[in-house]
Amino acid sequence: MLAGAGARLPPVLVHRSTMRVIDGTHRILAARRRGDSEIAITYFDGTDFEAFVQSVQSNVRHGLPLTRADREAAVLRILAARPAWSDRAVAEVTGLSAPTVGAIRNRATGNSCQSHARIGKDGRIRPLTTAEGRRAAAKIIAERPDASLREIASTAGISTGTARDVRDRLRRGDDPVPMKYAKNAVIPVPRRPDSAGPDLQGLRKDPSLRFNAVARTLLQWLSICDINDDQRNNLIQGVPEYRRDNFAELALVCAEQWRNLAQELRQPNRNTG
Repeated sequence: MLAGAGARLPPVLVHRSTMRVIDGTHRILAARRRGDSEIAITYFDGTDFEAFVQSVQSNVRHGLPLTRADREAAVLRILAARPAWSDRAVAEVTGLSAPTVGAIRNRATGNSCQSHARIGKDGRIRPLTTAEGRRAAAKIIAERPDASLREIASTAGISTGTARDVRDRLRRGDDPVPMKYAKNAVIPVPRRPDSAGPDLQGLRKDPSLRFNAVARTLLQWLSICDINDDQRNNLIQGVPEYRRDNFAELALVCAEQWRNLAQELRQPNRNTG
């Protein structure tokens, strides 16, 4: 049909960095069939993922529409690259309904291993629960103690006020999730009696450690690692079968790093330089 049309063909959309056609493959084929030597193009500047999203959006809205299978495959690829995108945001790109995207997400990942926040069509990040957002903020603070409240809030999907409260609670040695939110946490809060909890609580009360940035960071890392049987089972169930070996290897690497740290800490009069 395009080859038989006498009108000038609309510009083809091309990814500038890769020169890959994002939208207009059929127009190029039609131009070749009718003997055209050139065709107008419009450049798209963005990452490979952004180019893919643009390609899906373009082929959903005009021309020969994507099949249902193509759209569902696009949903899976988008969720793999951007698991925090909301169902509605993914639906907007793929031309499917938000409930359909949610069903595909559940089949692909299971509820237990989904992202703790969603990025909506308006670009705003919303945590699935307050507890999860607080847990995410605590992890960010442990990994990047110098991060600003704005950075913590933006990454964890919480308000700056909540981020400040989490930071203050960690500095006091308290759980980042107050009891009123704990019931909504993905990982249960209560600890078993024989865990490292009592030792950690004692160390947190030591003023010389509370005002020592390095020691405080180490205590925060140890708090994250101190899990009970229920928490461990939740983590295991939340990892897809095909990725468990990868997580197991990483856990062993981390365990070895902690073992080395423990051995070095036990060395008397060790000069750290």
